[in-house]
Amino acid sequence: MPPGAGRVPPELFASFCDDAAVFPPGEMPLAEAVPAHLGHVAAAHAPLVGPLVVPQGRLAELAELTAGYDAGSVELSVTVPSPEDAAHARASVGALRAARLRFLEVAVPDGIPAAEIVPRLSAALSNTDDGTRVTVFVEVPRDERRAELIASLADSPYLAKFRTGGTRAELYPDERELARAVHLAVGAGVPFKATAGLHHAVRNTDPRTLFDQHGHLNLLAATGAALDGAGEREIAAVLAERDAATVAGLVRALSPEVRKAFRSFGTCSLAEPVGELAALDLLGPDLTKDLL
Repeated sequence: MPPGAGRVPPELFASFCDDAAVFPPGEMPLAEAVPAHLGHVAAAHAPLVGPLVVPQGRLAELAELTAGYDAGSVELSVTVPSPEDAAHARASVGALRAARLRFLEVAVPDGIPAAEIVPRLSAALSNTDDGTRVTVFVEVPRDERRAELIASLADSPYLAKFRTGGTRAELYPDERELARAVHLAVGAGVPFKATAGLHHAVRNTDPRTLFDQHGHLNLLAATGAALDGAGEREIAAVLAERDAATVAGLVRALSPEVRKAFRSFGTCSLAEPVGELAALDLLGPDLTKDLL
């Protein structure tokens, strides 16, 4: 294929990569992550960059670090450990002059029945509407609550979040489990984001840990397959594909409409996904010139 022949519409990767630099395995110090993030949003690849993802417990540290920044200069997604913590996180960010809250990512503790999660979150957020638009993702547990929770999200203003890896092998769902989650979410009309373990564009085995890792392009292509009516077995096959040319070809065939379903993924390195997309000739030179 001639260079540039297979590049995709820029909308396909708009705000695709959430900046999770402070999370494992990168664990960049927040004092370094903030200026690095602002460098990314000023770079040529800025259209691909989503918010800086920060845990709720580090908002006080963030406030000190950004005291002299311009108002609203840092767009944030804040992770919180429970539905009840969501309101406090929203209020805390509201007090930060330099930060603008765009997203909340809400974890679900063990023991909360699926039927209670949305009502508890709604109750916690009921008195926090300050007129700004905040999108809320609920992390779907990898247990028997998954299907019921996704169904309840379909009748709510909240979206889903899927954990796709971590620092231990058991934190990685296999392709069948992830295919089931994607199939349920797409079938219910619930958009989602993904987090952890998506270190490369295409499915691979990490040579250091020997963990099988999902590819973020595999997940994008699998979402497209689900939207086209594929069943779980076919979705799992897309997730399992390891040939980069094959995966890139599936992505080239996608409409940007797929991003209404798969919103973004968290990455601890923004340069790596942008570089891999460029290496697959999916991005134009105007988006990659700062990587040279």
